[in-house]
Amino acid sequence: MGTSRLYVVKNIRELMECMYTSGGTINFGKELQYNNTKYMFKDKDKEIMNIIKEIYDLNLEVMNRVYTNRSVFFSGKRVFLSEGQLKNILTIKNGKTINLDYKGEHYKDITVSLGNMPTSFYMFMKGENLNIDMNGEISQAICENTGLYYLNNTLYLLSEKEKSDFTPLHRAFMKSKNNTISFKKSSINDVANFLLPKLKSISPIVIKDESVKELIKEEPLVTEFYLDKDKDRVTCDVKFNYGEESFYYNLENESKNIKEENQQLLNEKEVGVSEDISEDIVIRDLVKERKTIEKLNGLGFKNIDKSFYIEDEDELVEFLTYGVEELAEVGEVYYSDSFKEIKILTPKSFNSSIRLNDSDLLEFNFNIEGISKEELKATLTSIKQKKKYYKLKNGSIIPLQGSEIKDIYSVIDNFDISISKLASGSVEIPKYASLYIDEKINKGALNFVTRNKGFKNLIDNIKDVKSNEYKVPEEQGEVLRTYQEIGFKWFKTLSQCGFGGILGDEMGLGKTLQAITFINSEKQEGNLRNKALIVCPTSLVYNWVMEFEKFSKDLRIVAVSGNKAEREILIENIEEYDVIITSYALIRRDFEYYEKMKFDICIIDEAQYIKNPTSLNAESVKSIQAKSKFAMTGTPIENSLTELWSIFDFIMPGYLKTHGKFNKNFELPIVKEKDDKALEELLKLIKPFILRRFKRDVALELPPKIEHKIVVDMTSEQKKLYYSYVDAYKEEMEKEIKEKGFNKSRMKILSLITRLRQICCDPASFIENYKGDSGKYHALYDILEEALENNHKVLLFSQFTTILGSIREKLNKKGINTMYLDGSVPSKDRMNLVKEFNEGESSVFLISLKAGGTGLNLTSADMVIHFDPWWNPAVEEQAEDRAHRIGQKNTVEVIKLIAKGTIEEKIYNIQEKKKEIIDKVIDGEEHTELTLSSMNEKELEELFS
Repeated sequence: MGTSRLYVVKNIRELMECMYTSGGTINFGKELQYNNTKYMFKDKDKEIMNIIKEIYDLNLEVMNRVYTNRSVFFSGKRVFLSEGQLKNILTIKNGKTINLDYKGEHYKDITVSLGNMPTSFYMFMKGENLNIDMNGEISQAICENTGLYYLNNTLYLLSEKEKSDFTPLHRAFMKSKNNTISFKKSSINDVANFLLPKLKSISPIVIKDESVKELIKEEPLVTEFYLDKDKDRVTCDVKFNYGEESFYYNLENESKNIKEENQQLLNEKEVGVSEDISEDIVIRDLVKERKTIEKLNGLGFKNIDKSFYIEDEDELVEFLTYGVEELAEVGEVYYSDSFKEIKILTPKSFNSSIRLNDSDLLEFNFNIEGISKEELKATLTSIKQKKKYYKLKNGSIIPLQGSEIKDIYSVIDNFDISISKLASGSVEIPKYASLYIDEKINKGALNFVTRNKGFKNLIDNIKDVKSNEYKVPEEQGEVLRTYQEIGFKWFKTLSQCGFGGILGDEMGLGKTLQAITFINSEKQEGNLRNKALIVCPTSLVYNWVMEFEKFSKDLRIVAVSGNKAEREILIENIEEYDVIITSYALIRRDFEYYEKMKFDICIIDEAQYIKNPTSLNAESVKSIQAKSKFAMTGTPIENSLTELWSIFDFIMPGYLKTHGKFNKNFELPIVKEKDDKALEELLKLIKPFILRRFKRDVALELPPKIEHKIVVDMTSEQKKLYYSYVDAYKEEMEKEIKEKGFNKSRMKILSLITRLRQICCDPASFIENYKGDSGKYHALYDILEEALENNHKVLLFSQFTTILGSIREKLNKKGINTMYLDGSVPSKDRMNLVKEFNEGESSVFLISLKAGGTGLNLTSADMVIHFDPWWNPAVEEQAEDRAHRIGQKNTVEVIKLIAKGTIEEKIYNIQEKKKEIIDKVIDGEEHTELTLSSMNEKELEELFS
């Protein structure tokens, strides 16, 4: 071993100890002082070292058991190998040159080769004897058990099959004279059928002289099966044809052991003629014949003498249904007249139809040609009982294991169809079963089911959402991206068909805008007489309000929030509005009012809030009466399939049956038993009603950076504190300006504004003993939960280091690993932090806006959160560009958290106005700075209003 030159390993055991046990260094010479931390073996050598490691471990175990320090399998530079270990090493060294010491013999510079040796055989008649010559030198058997042979400076390692064929032959040639094996003429038939195939497997070159060619004929095998009926059993005769010669299967002949026959032939010592053979000898493919018999046995046939039979009824049905076709793949099948009398009712006898009727329900029927309603019911019951077949009164058989039957039963089972009603005629089932049944017709085995025009139109309408001519309202027409327009049409299509759905787009793709467009369209078309209800987390209520105000100003919106008295007033005047927005928490409290109302549309946002079907959230929301129900969530499943069932139980109650049946049919088989078929069935059921897109899927439709704000409601205690400070600071500001003038009061005003901004984020950042909560923290937790669930990496910026520290502490308590950077981190350490984050050390990076807004490359992140707004939008954009820069492969989502009704909203609005100016500046370099120095007294006063 070595690097530039090779050194002899004089003590292999010492090397192994150095590598795996003691460590340390072995001095091989001037150019190699080996230790296991500095040097590694090449990949091709690691395989051999692993084998030696196994021997080393075994050596230690033996030494420990016999309490000795003397090595058992190592002696200096030698390792003692078992035959199996030798075989493994030689396999690795295929094509390489080695030295081998074996049982006192030394083989130097020999090449290892896997497979048979290059050889050929010559068959000829000499007198009355059949002779076989092996051309060339006979190989030397190094180890027969291993299949190791030496010839012409090459070591051949045979496979198990090659070894089995070659070893007996090699022994016979070694005992022979002049490399020739001689057989009596009476043994020629056995030689042809048993030995010749072995010769051909050993060498592709088997030469026969003319006399042998005339004597031994080779013809392809053609197998024939003759099926007959004998009372309650089916019989089968097997005939093997080779040209004009035919052989019936014979149990006595079959009992001959081919391996023993080979050995007997090769051990034959005396040569002589026991009888005259005048007829040609036919070479039979005994291996193929045996496989044919094994095939019959596998189909349930037993044999007596030359004949095979089946009498077990289950095996008989199985054979008649599937086995006959399998036999036809092996040979030619012939039937007697009595066999043809056995009738198997195949799917060609099935009749079924599905239609959309005038009641807007699906009408489904199924029957089997020529059988009564009573026997159809019995057949369907047998399917439910998972029997293999049903035998009719007239003796005909209906197999029940085919894919057609299984698909029929899946329809019956998934939609709780009454077997009695189906056997008596047609049954009505909900329209939402249409897509599942159509899938079974097109891609399953129900291609015998006919569909009426109404059903086909329904399916076409749902499947071709893109082509549906739904008009996008003008207000949203200019802002909707292509994928969002598809989402809008998806809403419209499912609603028009009477279905619900789950919009499962990844966070940041504009689920809210798609829903608003749908609601606005329904209003314009006169389909919103009973209003729309939006239910969302408390932190998102006012975000929905702001989105409606931004994108659909004509809709009358109300957020039902506040204390009980305030909510009651809003609910009393609810007829004045088109859209009602409230939270899950308030739905529970105000349930007595909502349960009496009827809505045209109900949309729940962050639908994972009802993932627990027994929770008050779920029970309250599911009791809402609405014609169309939709759920929006970026994480339809967080922990279990029950969560998905619960959401479907809201959008389309009963579609996935009861939770108990869902658990039995899907959740347990999929989760516990890893049942792919159950998973496939579930996907067929749910896929038509879930629209889920990822940023990577619609990247061409997305801008490089998506920005949106989330308006967050402060907690009650936070609100009280904020507004009390606003009043106090307003008086203090007015007094300061009056005494010192506006220009000299700017620093004082800035400090007051900063305090208000801190209260919007977390009052505890400067108010001692504040024990209340923060609305922004709740919003942040929701965002991070979904982001991390979808494998996003997040940069979170804030102007306030005290708040960043608080966030870090809270997230760590929740088990979320974070990294932190502010102005106190030295420049060198900053780069180390960046490297660690980009290499996957953490998923959330908390960064001070001032310290980390520039000079960092954090392209492993694809989400940026501004916990609080900053005056200058250009500074925020620079921070966002830490992720949104060259090297970024994903769309970057930017989220701004804004406290509702506070100074933050005013800062944000001023930012937006300034952005319009900035965008118009030539070259984009002369950015207008939005600071206190650029604000007049009136603008500052508005901040405190």
